[in-house]
Amino acid sequence: MGNLITDIKALQEETLLNLKSSKANNTIRAYKSDFKDFSLFCVQNGFKPLPSEPKIISLYLTHLSTKNVKMSTLKRRLVSIGVIHKLKGHYLDTKHPAIIENIMGIKRRKGIVQKGKKPILISSLKLIINAIDQQKKDKIKKLRDKSIILTGFSGGFRRNEIVALNYDDLDFVPEGLKITIRRSKTDQFGEGSVKALPYFDNSQYCPVVTLKNWITVSKIKSGPIFRRFSKGSKLSDNRLTDQTVALLIKKYLNLAGIDSKNYSGHSLRSGFATSAAESGAEERSIMAMTGHKSVEMVRRYIKEANLFKHNALNKIKI
Repeated sequence: MGNLITDIKALQEETLLNLKSSKANNTIRAYKSDFKDFSLFCVQNGFKPLPSEPKIISLYLTHLSTKNVKMSTLKRRLVSIGVIHKLKGHYLDTKHPAIIENIMGIKRRKGIVQKGKKPILISSLKLIINAIDQQKKDKIKKLRDKSIILTGFSGGFRRNEIVALNYDDLDFVPEGLKITIRRSKTDQFGEGSVKALPYFDNSQYCPVVTLKNWITVSKIKSGPIFRRFSKGSKLSDNRLTDQTVALLIKKYLNLAGIDSKNYSGHSLRSGFATSAAESGAEERSIMAMTGHKSVEMVRRYIKEANLFKHNALNKIKI
């Protein structure tokens, strides 16, 4: 009997390790950050954060709604609390009526149309690249930054996917560039995927040409593609962080004369999806590039893209 108990404990520990490994590191960090906010709420109000119960979760969600937190953030916090409970070996019914009905009530009272960060569309992308080209800095630095922004937009990449790219993930072919994504947020089984970037007619804005030039000038032959500079223009071996990518995007938006406060590190990815939808790309092809598993978010991009394209007012002549 003692051996059986020991075996069960070992299996439980192994299962928890598997659960942790099923999530990307950035995702785990986001869950922990969300749960930290929930824990603070519990401590301030005399509740036990772990394990918690549906009525406490419901109170927390109401608390968030009074602070004008976006509905998407509220839902993400709920997911995070549920995942942390699971990782710690506790069961929490996140579908309990006390939670679900409260969320429905919050939606009805607050409304679900909330203003998010803007996508970087083609016109803004060109302004950003022009701003980089006009900078009085070393060519190698400009090439790196242009490569990050053009690759991020054209591939519909998440920031952590951009910085995770290695030399061996790139395969330049006559048609363009094939990029292997080893692991992503929605690829929980680590199966990997390949994105294809064709050559653009205009080489100034072509991610394939720019990335090829970056590889040549930087003389990178292995390891991370996008790295930090140490002193001056000396390239280090250290990989950039996703936070650095977000800061670069905001920096060049401002230099291009665009107010960066309306944008985020996600704006390249959403910009690709919205621009593709504006150009008539199908849901399936957009999802194949962005890696979305659900059509819900992609349809939001398509709806945004069609606000003016299929506007009835276009039929009225004044």
